[in-house]
Amino acid sequence: MVKTLSKHGNSLALILDRPVLDLLNIDENTPLEITTDGDGLVIRPVRKKTHRARVRQAAKRVMDAHQKTLRNLAE
Repeated sequence: MVKTLSKHGNSLALILDRPVLDLLNIDENTPLEITTDGDGLVIRPVRKKTHRARVRQAAKRVMDAHQKTLRNLAE
């Protein structure tokens, strides 16, 4: 999908199509996180648990479950 920016006052706006918004469960009240990878923009809805928090939680579960094995591997 190729989009162009639209003039909105002194700013520019990106208009997102309804099917995309519906797919991601986004409405006008959904906070959005905007980041960049240095080459483009990444726009994602802010969810209660961020990806980083989920990864951290999963890593903690693995470390707790396999603490002895991980210590042996580290030595």
